This record gives sequence, C-alpha cells and structure tokens, in this order.
Amino acid sequence: MKSLLLVLGFIGRFAFSFGADETLAIGAKAPDFNLPGIDGKTYSLSTFKEARVLVVIFTCNHCPTAQAYEERIIQLVKDYSGRGVAFVAINPNNPNSLRLDELGWSDVGDSFEDMKVRAKEKNFNFPYLFDGETEIASRLYGPISTPHVFIFDNSRLLRYTGRIDDQENPHKTPGSHDTRNAIEALLNHREVPVTVTKVFGCSIKWSEKSDWMEKAALNWAKEPVIVNSIDAAGIKELLKNNSDNLRLINVWATWCGPCVAEFDDFITINRMYRDRDFEFVSISADEPSAREKVLKFLRKKQASSVNYLFSIDDKYRLIDAIDPTWQGALPYTILVEPGGKIVYARQAAIDPDELKKIIFNNRFIGRLYK
Repeated sequence: MKSLLLVLGFIGRFAFSFGADETLAIGAKAPDFNLPGIDGKTYSLSTFKEARVLVVIFTCNHCPTAQAYEERIIQLVKDYSGRGVAFVAINPNNPNSLRLDELGWSDVGDSFEDMKVRAKEKNFNFPYLFDGETEIASRLYGPISTPHVFIFDNSRLLRYTGRIDDQENPHKTPGSHDTRNAIEALLNHREVPVTVTKVFGCSIKWSEKSDWMEKAALNWAKEPVIVNSIDAAGIKELLKNNSDNLRLINVWATWCGPCVAEFDDFITINRMYRDRDFEFVSISADEPSAREKVLKFLRKKQASSVNYLFSIDDKYRLIDAIDPTWQGALPYTILVEPGGKIVYARQAAIDPDELKKIIFNNRFIGRLYK
C-alpha cells in the first residue's frame, strides 16, 4: 500500500496545464512585474535593465523537482556572473492551495517566510520573489510546473521557454543543457537551437486550488480515531521498531498544558509525512480510567494516527519502558529509526520546524535525490 501511495505521489507531480493560463509564446515581450523579494526589496523588469539576457525561473520550496535543480540554478548564476546575464526566481504558488500531504517531500512550505528559510539554508545567489498572493505576474507568464524557465534577449523578447535540462536527478549527467544552450546562443548573437521544451515537475498551486484544502479537511474529519491500551512490554516492542518506518512517539496527557498546546503540531507532521515511510504514535500517560476523556481529546484533534493509553497506574514503569534516561516530565518525544535507534529525544515542547527538518533530513525519509 505504501508503494502505491508513493507512486500516486509521483503522478501528482507530473505537470499538466489544467487550470493554468496559456504559456507565454516565443517572441512575446516580457510581462512586467512588481514583486517583493525575500531580501526586502521590490523587483520589476527595470531592475534588470542592464542585463543582456534575462532568465526568469518559476520555482518553489516544496517540490522535489524544484529542489533537485536548486544547486544547478546556483551554479548557472555563478557561471554567468559578469557576463551580462541576470537571473530571477519567482515562486508562483499560493500557500493556501498547498495541502499538507503535498509537503511530504519538504520541511517547509511555499509561504514568503518559508522562502526566506530555504534561501538562507541553500545560500541562494539570485533574487527570490513571491507571487503567491496575487499571481498576476505568474498568470501573464503562464508557467506549467516548477521549475519552468523563460529566457529573454536584450530587447526582452522571449527566446526560450522550458526545462533547465533533461535530467531531473542531479547525480546523473544531462544529455541536453537546454537553458545553458539558450543563454550561450544569445550571448553569441546566434539563434537559440531549441526554443521550446516540455517541463516536468509539480503543478502550479493556483489560488483556485484552495478548495483542495477544504476537501482534504473534510476527508481528515471522516478518518476513524481510536485509542488502544498498551503496557510496558508493548512500549518496548514499539521502541524496537521492527518496521520500515521512521517512528515518531509522543508521550502526553490531557492534564498537561504544554502537551495539549503542541498536539496540533504532531497532527500536522503526521499529515505531511504519513504517506511515506513514517508513522506517528501517541501514548497517553493519563490514568487508565480516563479513556473516554483521552478519546474525546483525540477525536477533537482528528488524531487518526496510532494512539495508545498506558494501561498501568505505575508511571515509573512507563518511564523505564520509554527511555531510562527520561526524567519523567511531560511532554516527551522521541524519534526512532527502523531497528530501534533513537535519533531524537526531547523532554519539553518540541520546536516543530526543527523536528520537521530532522525528520526530512533523516536517511529513511529525506529528499527525493540525496
């Protein structure tokens, strides 16, 4: 089943032009824009008026194909530094149209603040602009997927549109360097050898797709929520993790304020990564007699994950079963690799952004191309 879900996830990344505006035609004038950059500046075509060649790349954070091309874009900028070529990246995605289960290949979304995080982490050497709020510029250019390249000559006429190259996997050698070939042709006053290529990647998250989130919320609300009993021996088996999944375990209680406050973060993380080799397990430290109270809370949170209630009154047996080094304060969270290796342990509330990054960078999850 997990393999089927993974295949369906890949299919969802194939870009088709459903709902998208028409892609800008070769020979068309570059549409102007007025967009905020993550550096606090506002950019328009006039910002790049001195450039002989302008390369506009529509890309984003969450898409694994876009991630696979980040280093190559950075290298292109380095290679053409001082040669009259300007690069600018534009994120066309409306963050409200991006479902949590579409974030399974990322640790950040496509919001303006998330763009700052990704750019800092990857040391982007080009302006990174946000168009996800109005989508005005993106509608005029008409990108099909992320990434999608548009290259303009000195007169700002479109001379190339399509892919960066023909190899998504950054560890393999491309057979056709289409973007580089187009740039070289324009710099040397030649005709671009191939003016249009197909693109591959994640579809643009246009604003009209925001109803996907509503539909997803309705589906999540329908998922069954149950809680089972577990004893110390059962917990020790959980910790052995004889599965193929990276297992996130949170020990909590309904009477624990920080536990209750952070529980939504675990629901979010679970919905992001559960279609991959990942599972979230919650263990309530409430009294066994509080089952209905625990279940009521879990149902309110739509916690359709694996949920347990410790079946023994002796909480010290719970502590010893989970982790002998744990001092007993709640909440307590651990991340266990297949085979039982604990790679994260936190006594206190989690930092959700930090934990997502740890999960995403784990060898059992990770990027599509590591």
